[in-house]
Amino acid sequence: MKMQSNHDSPFIMLATLFSVLVLSSSQDFDFFYLVQEWPGSHCDTEQGCCYPTTGKPASDFGIHGLWPNYNDGSYPSNCNSSNSFDASKISDLISRMQLEWPTLSCPSKDGLKFWGHEWKKHGTCAESILDQHAYFETTLKLKNKINLLHALEGAGIQPNGQMYSLESITSAIQVASGYTPRIQCNNDTSGNSQLHEISLCVDSMAADFIECPVLPNGRSCGSSVEFPSF
Repeated sequence: MKMQSNHDSPFIMLATLFSVLVLSSSQDFDFFYLVQEWPGSHCDTEQGCCYPTTGKPASDFGIHGLWPNYNDGSYPSNCNSSNSFDASKISDLISRMQLEWPTLSCPSKDGLKFWGHEWKKHGTCAESILDQHAYFETTLKLKNKINLLHALEGAGIQPNGQMYSLESITSAIQVASGYTPRIQCNNDTSGNSQLHEISLCVDSMAADFIECPVLPNGRSCGSSVEFPSF
């Protein structure tokens, strides 16, 4: 019995080590950022934009991405080059993604390149809990849990080209979601600061929103920002 125990112990140790490594790999990030952008601010810049081949997107916030992050503010990226984007795996989601996750890059595209980039850079780093279909489907579901445009309009903040205080924008999202957002701005063609992106944080299982452990770095906003029409 003693000899059997000594003989088995290396295998037990290896199995334990393997389990620890698998667990560590499956938890190789701490939370997600769900990032949405206002199309009017994407287009009203020096670079401009191009509508996708499906036509002008809706006047609503569109998904930029669901990004795994670490609590120290850094993030993993491009985690598995062998797991390539395959549009056939999300064929049932394409019509929804064209509406809610549109591309605005030039020249005009159908969205596949944009979604492929998001999967390669960010999605592959969460593949331990979300396969390719689940990554995109989960992102769509999270977007629809909190309607950012309705939250802002409910607070009297309309996409009409007017200036609004950054504090009022932040408060409107906080009241609607229960969590503190990160507001990021860019500059319009006249150099005015305008509302560009809103980020909220999601737990490491991509199940629900949480208070952000750290807010993402990005282009800062002035005390008042424009909310352009689209």
